[in-house]
Amino acid sequence: MLRLITDFDGPIIDVSERYYRVYQFCLEKIRYPEQSVKQLSQAEFWQLKRSRVPEKQIALNSGLDATQAQEFAQLRRKTVHTDGYFQYDTLVPGAVDALLQIQQAGIDLAVMTMRRVRELDYAVNKYQLGCFFPKSRCYCLENDYVKTSDIEDKPLLMERALAELPMAADTWMVGDTEADIAAAKKYNIKVIAVECGIRDRAQLEIYQPDLIVEDLSTAVKLILES
Repeated sequence: MLRLITDFDGPIIDVSERYYRVYQFCLEKIRYPEQSVKQLSQAEFWQLKRSRVPEKQIALNSGLDATQAQEFAQLRRKTVHTDGYFQYDTLVPGAVDALLQIQQAGIDLAVMTMRRVRELDYAVNKYQLGCFFPKSRCYCLENDYVKTSDIEDKPLLMERALAELPMAADTWMVGDTEADIAAAKKYNIKVIAVECGIRDRAQLEIYQPDLIVEDLSTAVKLILES
């Protein structure tokens, strides 16, 4: 049996609009009355996020001072995963077609995400993805889980998945961050990084995935060909 474990945000869901809306909210909230700030365009902002420019630097680039930058970073962290903002997420073009292809090829499919249960449920229901991801194939954080960092938490999810899922002759992981690559490498799983998520190619290359491709569709094509 061939298995594909995919991350959710990045390969399937585009979070750029949510992140940008939170950026706009935090900038407006933290700036002083009458203070003129330089709101970055969505393209500028997303480019900085993808190249891992720190939140404080993004705040400074937007015209906030050092004290404000600190507050901006804290507020953003508190806000970005709040329920009101998940409505801004969208499906990555071609992602559902790729999931259909996986299903039709008889590949065992699981999702592994740093979303909490309620956050994953919300998106799965909204985009009617339950046919691809039954509960037994969803690996995410409990609603009350205290996060450390993705690069530490994701390998724990991988450990749980490998213990619970039926044996597979061959397993692939598809993701868009260093956490996905770390989780796969720790358990000697082949990993494909996609460029349609929150890291650019230069950032992904640092962590040496087996392959870097444009999106989930391209990854599935390569897996099927191999």
